[in-house]
This record gives sequence, C-alpha cells and structure tokens, in this order.
Amino acid sequence: MSNAFFELPVTKLGRWSAGLAVSFVVMFMVNTFVFMPTSGDAPWRQVILPFYGIAMVLCGLIAGIVGPIALIHQHERSWLVWITILPGLFVLFFILGEFLIPH
Repeated sequence: MSNAFFELPVTKLGRWSAGLAVSFVVMFMVNTFVFMPTSGDAPWRQVILPFYGIAMVLCGLIAGIVGPIALIHQHERSWLVWITILPGLFVLFFILGEFLIPH
C-alpha cells in the first residue's frame, strides 16, 4: 500500500491546481529574470506586461483557491496540491498589500 501524499494528483481539480501553480512559478521566474531587467523605455513593456501580470496573478490565485477545494471536497492528498496553497497565499498577500498600504 502506497502513501497518497507522495503520489501525483489523481482528481481533476488536483491536477488543475498543480498545473496552475507550476504555471504561476514559471511565469514569476520569467517576469523576474527576463522582463524586469529590461529597460523601462521599451515600447512593448507597456502593452504586454499588464496582461502578463494579470495572467500570472490569476494563475496563482486560482491555484490557491482550487487546491484547498480539491483537498477538502475531493479528498486529494498529493503533496503537489498541498503546495498550491503557497502561491495562493503569496498572491493574496500581495493583493492585500496593494490595497491596504498606500504608496
């Protein structure tokens, strides 16, 4: 008998949450290492980055919402689904900081 914690997600919501969390991490790394070091006067930055940022934040937020739903309602126990809570909390912390702390 194997431990379900160390296996890949078996439910549809579990696979979606893990995929969205991986997408968020990849998009965050691309944003950090590719987009941010470029010069601020590049004309494509004003067109692409707002949509890219919204897509990145939505991936993290939806992964953080779908993961606990898979854990609670579908009894998913994979470690990948438990990890999806972290990007969700990171994005939630970021969004709350934007609204609560003026700058």
